Amino acid sequence: MTKAISKGLRIFIFLALGLTILWWLYKDQDPQTLTNIMKKDVSYGWIFLSLVLGLLSHISRTIRWQMLIEPVEKRPGLLNTFLAVMIGYLANLAIPRMGEISRCAVLSRYENASFSRLVGTVVTERVIDLIMLLLSLVLVVVIQYNVFAEVVQNKMELAGVKGFFSSWGFYVSALLLLGMIIQFRKRILAWKIFSKIRELWHKFKEGLFSFRDVKNKPAFIFHTIFIYVLYFLMIYVCFWGFPFTRHLGPGEGFAVFVLGSFGMVAPVQGGIGPWHFLVISTLLFFGVESPQASAFALLVHGSLNGMIVVTGLLSLIAIPIVNKSNPTK
Repeated sequence: MTKAISKGLRIFIFLALGLTILWWLYKDQDPQTLTNIMKKDVSYGWIFLSLVLGLLSHISRTIRWQMLIEPVEKRPGLLNTFLAVMIGYLANLAIPRMGEISRCAVLSRYENASFSRLVGTVVTERVIDLIMLLLSLVLVVVIQYNVFAEVVQNKMELAGVKGFFSSWGFYVSALLLLGMIIQFRKRILAWKIFSKIRELWHKFKEGLFSFRDVKNKPAFIFHTIFIYVLYFLMIYVCFWGFPFTRHLGPGEGFAVFVLGSFGMVAPVQGGIGPWHFLVISTLLFFGVESPQASAFALLVHGSLNGMIVVTGLLSLIAIPIVNKSNPTK
């Protein structure tokens, strides 16, 4: 099997899995009920505000990318960089992870920049985004600590796990596992997964170290935090657009945002399926009824991705036009 076929098969499998999750989530929902909620219960002004905040986050990400590029290349123009970012988002909706390569290729063409150096800056971006996502997860656990502690305790008691950790069987099993790891450590370290982990760790360090070359570090840190504040607000303002989520506070909104973000990390176009599952599950946990939670996820995900499609297509049309007057681009 060729590499291209293998990659295409993986993309198809993950998309099929995402669509299966989506079908499973909505198969028992009444389409008429969902339609009525979207027609009668939604204040679309809040949804529009969410889209504006989303656009601002993309502009902020554009400026931050410029800062990363500046130490290794001539600082690219704001408009070209923004259009490249939006084209990248559009490409991600077609093929997961393709956006990172696409935006580098577009910017390299129109700004005469080194493609490989641009890819290096995107690696740095991804490392920083991963750190921010993990910090957000820690923060949401702290904010909703009582809720998470109650859920974990109840689940452990139901599964009998809590009793196992206090029994002699746990300590015997732990000692046996430790002994096996020590005995076979060389074989374990030779596993392919550990070489992948080492490779990721090297990229992680490379990304962190490249931050040292950023000229305006306070502004870079500001935009990094500002992007995630806007991401949170994109979801939270939508709570005000639905009567059944209006009573939920910023803590619940932050939980929906963070857990939904992990759905977007899944290697499926636009997080279709995993994002809906995590957002619906979180809203159900906070007391929102199933049809309402399903309608919220469907409308918010559809509107935000619709904005990406429209701005991405407009960017594809615009970038050759705005660069037409420059013969070197």
